Amino acid sequence: MGMAAESLWPTDAVLISDGGLATELETRGHDLSDALWSARLLSDAPQEIAAVHTTYFRAGAKIATTASYQASFDGFSARGIGRDEAVKLLRRSVDLAATARDATGGLLVAASIGPYGAALADGSEYRGRYGVSVSQLRRWHRPRLEVLADAGADVLALETMPDVDEAEALVDLVRAAGKPAWLSYTIEGTRTRAGQPLAEAFSVAAGVDQIVAVGVNCCSPDDVPAAIEIACAVGKPVIVYPNSGERWNGRAWTGVSRFSADRARQWVAAGAGAVGGCCRVTPADIAALAGALDVAKNTERAPTAITARKSQSVRAR
Repeated sequence: MGMAAESLWPTDAVLISDGGLATELETRGHDLSDALWSARLLSDAPQEIAAVHTTYFRAGAKIATTASYQASFDGFSARGIGRDEAVKLLRRSVDLAATARDATGGLLVAASIGPYGAALADGSEYRGRYGVSVSQLRRWHRPRLEVLADAGADVLALETMPDVDEAEALVDLVRAAGKPAWLSYTIEGTRTRAGQPLAEAFSVAAGVDQIVAVGVNCCSPDDVPAAIEIACAVGKPVIVYPNSGERWNGRAWTGVSRFSADRARQWVAAGAGAVGGCCRVTPADIAALAGALDVAKNTERAPTAITARKSQSVRAR
């Protein structure tokens, strides 16, 4: 059986997630214009990924999301990386985050499982409707999910899902694996990027014990309040980590950031149990958010099941 939601999110606390991993890697001088995106550095510069995780933990984050979002067996194979080495790199993504967590007093490592469209590297993760069936998506996701579920992460992050079909496939796999996971959609307004109503999208998690939280990410901060209201109806903790509010035009980010600590306080007041950021949200943003939410109080009742296990996860491998 999967872990109950209250084991990960105490009802009287708010957890702070990290910000944009790729954003900070680019700030540190790395060119991520590659089909593997930040996952390329799992092979080329793993110490840089660990350094970014450490930076976010020191900024006040209690959750680190691994560099596996765009990692896939297909993507690694296209770069001449065989299956055995790909498994090592996927497991390394968890090890890097866990080592940073244990060195800084962080709390959770979330193994990122991005959508099928992310591995295609053609922007379809923001459209969904790939033209493949739920069973095909299930078969494609299963090998990576099984590796990450066994790698020692505390929770799987089924994130940036644009489509209910893909969410359904992943929820089925998580249920079978018995591993706690959160389910997070990328949205436009109150619909998934594929156009489905959010109420319908969140309903795939209802009654599934292994899904310990639902929410949204990689969206505009403007869309978060309505999404929280809809997500709360599922009866699970809610996690939100939007982008800065800037927009990517295919060549560069434009506009100004609308991500702020004041907004994060409003999201918590609306019912969010975990808050953080996605693209273009920086360690400075997370530090401001953590300060505003008084993380010291939020961690007084850290979940004992996770706390006990986190010190074992690295030693076990």
